[in-house]
Amino acid sequence: MSQRQHSRQYYAPQGGHPGQKVMTTDRAMFTEAFAVIPKGVYRDIVASKLPHWENTRLWVLSRPLSGFAETFSQYIMEVSPGGGSERPETDPGAEGVLFVVEGEMTLTLAGEQHRMEPGGYAFIPPGADWQLRNESDAPVRFHWIRKAYEFVDGVEVPEPFVTNENDIEPSVMPDCNEVWATTRFVDQDDLRHDMHVNIVSFQPGGVIPFDETHVMEHGLYVLEGKAVYHLNQQWVEVEAGDYMWLRAFCPQACYAGGPGPFRYLLYKDVNRHMALPYSKRR
Repeated sequence: MSQRQHSRQYYAPQGGHPGQKVMTTDRAMFTEAFAVIPKGVYRDIVASKLPHWENTRLWVLSRPLSGFAETFSQYIMEVSPGGGSERPETDPGAEGVLFVVEGEMTLTLAGEQHRMEPGGYAFIPPGADWQLRNESDAPVRFHWIRKAYEFVDGVEVPEPFVTNENDIEPSVMPDCNEVWATTRFVDQDDLRHDMHVNIVSFQPGGVIPFDETHVMEHGLYVLEGKAVYHLNQQWVEVEAGDYMWLRAFCPQACYAGGPGPFRYLLYKDVNRHMALPYSKRR
């Protein structure tokens, strides 16, 4: 089966609370190089709320924090029927990506309405005029990835757009017998963008065949399947619904170990100079 023929799945958390007979130990890990947040921790007790959002809760996966994510924040939003926001973003310098994993919603972006459903993707530039509503009779769940846009003199801010994963042909990695592919929503050569949010897919048995060790900070949410990840000399088993944060230069590789495809939503920061510390500017 080709990358395009596969019937795609998108894991979405449902909340709730475990009973007293459930084992307390889980796979959660937090280290100086990476963190693993397993799907079992998305419970009611750890959900958050935001100003100017109605009938909405969220799970925070990453936030800028000393010793943790530095370049971005990532939420899983859950908007109940009738909920949403007329003032969703309070930071005029923040850009965002929305990715729907369950349900449907109406996004109004620059005055144009878009009906978004699973696989739906929206890029929202800083300062954009947008609103979001759930006009259906069931909750909608989606990822919201936010980053402080890094303006560069002579480089225009990218325009907003809305698309769906199913409308994009995955790019197969070379020399991998078509078992490893990436769905790219933004042209890699478009330097207006300072972050990429892609979908990486492996067929069963596919691998990242070396420890990637590079400058990009990563956020990985497993949409489907399972795999074993090699993170800074530790092997970690992950499955649909798990989240991984990897700091820059954290060694990473993986084996897709399930009976079906292994796919994840991937954030990374790109296309900008490394910020230099100055104790005194001359």
